[in-house]
Amino acid sequence: MPKTLNFIALGALLAVARVVDAAPGSQAPRLSACQLEHPQRLSVVPAECGEIAVPENPADPAGRRINVAFARVPAISRRKQPDPLFVLAGGPGMAATTFYAMVAPVFGRIHRDRDIVLVDQRGTGKSNPLNCETGDELGSRASDADIAADTLRCLKRLSTKANVAQYTTSVAVGDLDRVRGVLGYERINLYGVSYGTRVAQHYLRRFPEHTRSLVLDGVVPPQLSFGAAMALDAENALTNILSRCAREAVCRNRLGDPEEAYRSLWGTLRAHPVAVSVADPTTGEPARFDFTTYQLATVLRLSIYSTEAAALLPLLLHDTNASQDFSRLAAQFLLLNRSYGDVVAVGMNNTVTCTEDLAFYDPKAVDRTKLEKTFLGTVQLDGLLTVCKLWPKGPIDADFHAPLHSNVPALLLSGTDDPVTPRAYGETVRRGFPNSLHVVLKDFSHGQLAAPCIDRIMEQFIERASVRDLDVSCTRNAKPMPFFTSLNGPPP
Repeated sequence: MPKTLNFIALGALLAVARVVDAAPGSQAPRLSACQLEHPQRLSVVPAECGEIAVPENPADPAGRRINVAFARVPAISRRKQPDPLFVLAGGPGMAATTFYAMVAPVFGRIHRDRDIVLVDQRGTGKSNPLNCETGDELGSRASDADIAADTLRCLKRLSTKANVAQYTTSVAVGDLDRVRGVLGYERINLYGVSYGTRVAQHYLRRFPEHTRSLVLDGVVPPQLSFGAAMALDAENALTNILSRCAREAVCRNRLGDPEEAYRSLWGTLRAHPVAVSVADPTTGEPARFDFTTYQLATVLRLSIYSTEAAALLPLLLHDTNASQDFSRLAAQFLLLNRSYGDVVAVGMNNTVTCTEDLAFYDPKAVDRTKLEKTFLGTVQLDGLLTVCKLWPKGPIDADFHAPLHSNVPALLLSGTDDPVTPRAYGETVRRGFPNSLHVVLKDFSHGQLAAPCIDRIMEQFIERASVRDLDVSCTRNAKPMPFFTSLNGPPP
């Protein structure tokens, strides 16, 4: 389940306070001043940071202990509200502190009156991160044996510091509640994006008495286990985006039908790879490699997650098809793929995916012929299945995939062009929340946090903890970034 809002982030810098044991009745942690740094070092967010020590395996409290790191961004108002907002990142595998460092201004309205709390979920950020090299250099040439060897190397590396099976959502929500408890909050509000919506809902399931409200952005239904639908949903989103360009006069006049360019490029690369030589956009070093359907699929998949990246995609496809110069697509592949790899803890991602999704996958229920007609094909799914044959499965609550029903107020956010959590998922979840509102933004992609006026809607919702009379009319005028018709940007 791919993961981030825009897939562009690096590590957050934490100056961590002394560790406090998170046993019941333990004293409040002493926090120390720290800074959460913007991924591109454009700004910093002042915060208070600390850690708590928890059993890695809750069923073995005398066994190995790990530290769970967190940060609190104190409310500006001296008369702050008693219920903070806990922000949960996507992934699985992205740290909450990293995510917040990217998007802090969007929470500015909420931050005036409420603390913001960021817990790096176990296995991410500063919470015993399960980081491994991804083996991406194998690319489309990776065989099952290559993937298996890469997986075993990762497991061997992590075995010295972790029992990787203990990094599931079912275990992590206990850590989240321990942080709530040691910080002295009785009830909390939760914002989750993508995989973070799964964490938020499972926290509510386990700790309803401590949950005041939910904002679910890019909604994952509890009863869903990801599998073959990923490729179909991504293809549908790509078609919607390219069709929208073809319907808009300015875009069509400059770029023609982008879907024709996409199909033409796909046919070219299926026939033979194209050798490229480009300067790596992140290092400036020369990079030479074969550009194949694997690289093109990566550019397509990561571009359609972000409304901003999607705005550039038709131009890239058109110009590459017209010139047969793949260097711009190659540079975009390096940029997007590097950004994604830098922010996701692969080991934690594997534990969650293999335990909570692929363990419920039924190969007999999949039409592989249909999958092979998509740009993702079966490669991603088959690779995950190979990994999950080797990766240890962890604890999962018996009701983890049961439909969730709750009277807790919930604000659900979706985009019509979301490639991984389509709006139908939000509707599925909404049926279990009688006190909910589902806001759908037309032509937007994955994660609506930065869309126009969403910050104001979230502030009003959390202030009231109610969707009654919530004014969302401003979203009717929300438009995604216009398509680029040249490298200078959209037309005036």
